[in-house]
Amino acid sequence: MRIVWLVMKRELGAYFHSYMGYVILAVVLLVDGILFNVYAIGGGAKFSAEVLRQFFYFSSGTTMIAGIFLTMRLLAEERQMGTMVLYTTSPVKDTQVVLGKFLSAFVFLCLLLLLTLYMPLLIFVNGKVSAGHIAGGYLGLVCLGAASLSIGMFGSALARSQIIAVIVGAGILVSLLLFWLLANVTEPPLSGLFGYLALHNKHFLPFMKGSVSTRDIVYYGTVTYFFLLLSTRVIEARRWR
Repeated sequence: MRIVWLVMKRELGAYFHSYMGYVILAVVLLVDGILFNVYAIGGGAKFSAEVLRQFFYFSSGTTMIAGIFLTMRLLAEERQMGTMVLYTTSPVKDTQVVLGKFLSAFVFLCLLLLLTLYMPLLIFVNGKVSAGHIAGGYLGLVCLGAASLSIGMFGSALARSQIIAVIVGAGILVSLLLFWLLANVTEPPLSGLFGYLALHNKHFLPFMKGSVSTRDIVYYGTVTYFFLLLSTRVIEARRWR
């Protein structure tokens, strides 16, 4: 765990010592703030619970996008700069490298989500929502964000540049999002399979309503583990070339 902690600390510091981390923070907070004012609390009188559901809906989109951009440099930059050889020729395990880098992005993303908390709290000015609804929604954002980060990590592991990493990661993410369309045009049992594999539609909507299901948490945990495992395998394959 010491190696994982050192890798995480190094990568987390890189977010705060470069403009990229601050740009991502600023853009996500700006977009969330605009959407919150225009769509959530704007457009006439609404129930407080509906305002909160809409907040979590558009925040899920910015969270997924942030996940891809936060991870684009983690492995691709190492290959681009030629520093990946330091990992592949050292006694550090590939699993430790991937986990440490993933945790750095995960901690940064959690900080980003924490900074958006003031928006749901503004609902209490003219309305009332339960703390459980807010907690459930943020748990969904954390789970969705972790899955998005793992997908971005896999794209970064495959790519030789950060731009390609974004394209690959975004392509996989969009494909998983669009599985719900396949679920609507196919017959059982394929419709059920595609519906379950869809990254957002079936598994995140309950969190938007404040409902926490073990099945949805397990799904996001499985997606996260799967793509982190793939990232590790990619690095291992390059180590033995």
